[in-house]
Amino acid sequence: MRDLRPTVADLLAIKGKRQLSMLRVESLEEAEAAQKAGIDLLSVPPGLLGSEFREAVPTCFVFPGLDYGEYVTEEEYLRAAFKALKAGGDAVWCAASLQIIRRLRDEGVPVCGHVGLIPDRRTWTGGFKAVGKTLESALLVWRQTRALEEAGAFSAEIEVVPTEVASAISTRTSLFMISMGSGAGCDAQYLFATDVLGTNRGHVPRHSKAYRNFAAEYDRLQQERIAAFSELVRDIKSGAYPEVKQQVGIAKAELDRFLHALEQD
Repeated sequence: MRDLRPTVADLLAIKGKRQLSMLRVESLEEAEAAQKAGIDLLSVPPGLLGSEFREAVPTCFVFPGLDYGEYVTEEEYLRAAFKALKAGGDAVWCAASLQIIRRLRDEGVPVCGHVGLIPDRRTWTGGFKAVGKTLESALLVWRQTRALEEAGAFSAEIEVVPTEVASAISTRTSLFMISMGSGAGCDAQYLFATDVLGTNRGHVPRHSKAYRNFAAEYDRLQQERIAAFSELVRDIKSGAYPEVKQQVGIAKAELDRFLHALEQD
């Protein structure tokens, strides 16, 4: 069957011409919805990948994330990357060292790096806040981008960087730049499905936009669960459950024979 998924070469050919859409999804249902909605790129946990996933998501370019800290050595990253690609990934997201990114590149693994606000390294840039609002920090983001480019990454997520800075960097790098809260001057716009669906009950990032309020619906469903379980408890206590239709019957003759056998046993 013809492969319907875009390639790395396809993404790089689009660079600077139009913006693609990208979502972080955590379930097969979310991934299938993204596919049907026309989302171009997906970020997924590696465990979501597999034949069922690819049957539901035939055309999205998929980045399984090699979460920082779960792997340590080059061999661990390589093993995880090859496993993810074999399971249906198209490239891997990796915020590890440049040495590891070079090793992945040398083995032909397409890598998306991370610049700007890198949550797992936020202590170096002042915590969960924008990066690139001063000359020094903007140059830091630029140098991070250049370093990833030289290490062999093909793409980078640029997170919470001023729009003008991200745009200037995007036009000066060969990397396919994915904006997470860094404005419209990059090659793709990236949001989490939890923010889009309104299920995020924690901190809501400035760049997020909720298109639905699933949290309210989940709250309603939880109340319905409680009500249903309460009715079950009440029915059990009153004897209303189980009814005849919820029980297994036996012919009277067989029952009589069984009861007689019990008396003789």
